[in-house]
Amino acid sequence: MRVLITGGAGYVGSMLAGVLLQHGHAVTVLDRLLFGGESLLGYWTHPEFRFSAADVTVDPLAPHMDGVDAVVHLSAIVGFPACQAVGRKIAWLYNVDGTRRVFEAAESAGVNRFVFASTYSNYGLSPDGAPVSEASPLNPQSLYAETKIAAEKLLVDAAKTSRCSPMIYRFATLFGVSPRTRFDLIVNQFVLEAVQKRRLIIYQRGYSRSFVHVRDVVRGIEIALMAPEKEVRGQIFNLGGDGGNHTKDQIAALVQRHVPGTRVDHQDLTFGGDMRDIAVSFAKARRELDFEPAVSVEQGVIEIRDALLSGVIKEPMDSRYRNARFIVP
Repeated sequence: MRVLITGGAGYVGSMLAGVLLQHGHAVTVLDRLLFGGESLLGYWTHPEFRFSAADVTVDPLAPHMDGVDAVVHLSAIVGFPACQAVGRKIAWLYNVDGTRRVFEAAESAGVNRFVFASTYSNYGLSPDGAPVSEASPLNPQSLYAETKIAAEKLLVDAAKTSRCSPMIYRFATLFGVSPRTRFDLIVNQFVLEAVQKRRLIIYQRGYSRSFVHVRDVVRGIEIALMAPEKEVRGQIFNLGGDGGNHTKDQIAALVQRHVPGTRVDHQDLTFGGDMRDIAVSFAKARRELDFEPAVSVEQGVIEIRDALLSGVIKEPMDSRYRNARFIVP
């Protein structure tokens, strides 16, 4: 396959590019390099790797679709804090209108498969405490979730008549090391704070969330690319595993086990936004795609700790979208 990855220099895309190349596929990365492109340098001289600097909201996309078999659309303003920081107009532009532009370009070019990265944030708060499934009602608590739900709808509607076959993954909260590791995610952030400060502060005590390693997400995307069309066209799958459902206190306990001397403090602070308190069912992906995560949260805690303590990651920063310039047509 020739696979186009939008946002391919980011946390998921930079790892996905390497895995697809390793497995014999050709890869084109499309990214505006808001956070730089060093994560792609390991693939730079690979004969089946191509890179184009482009913004999916304004730049012509048709030239990048030539010969492409599948698109993995990762480009987005990711997360509740980032969307709040840039505001509704820009968040909607990049997460909804950008998705529409990429899909329409793929459809016009005759691309076969379109894999879209969404989020389990769409479920918000579980009304009865039962694990949420793809059939559960959506209860968005943030601008980020609102944009992802809107993008999902346009793809599900398009799937009824389009030549290009879209499918949607609602990712659990990611963790783990990649060529461009993020530290604005709970597990990674907790390990960073433990290593640097030996202290964790937990808000929303007792809240449950679901977690999945970035390597497992990449494997899930590859499964989606290769699955029979009838199994994925217009379908939504939660991506993660039952073993990834944890409370924040459980994550903190794992961090304390592997970063000795870490103190945990709790503060009763509430704030507007992404108020998720849910467990997620991943039965559909397990049943229909034979997907089961291979990396536990505890393994992720250890690998992040070791990457930090070894000095391989020297200057971790939580600066997503700080001082970023976005184009608003």
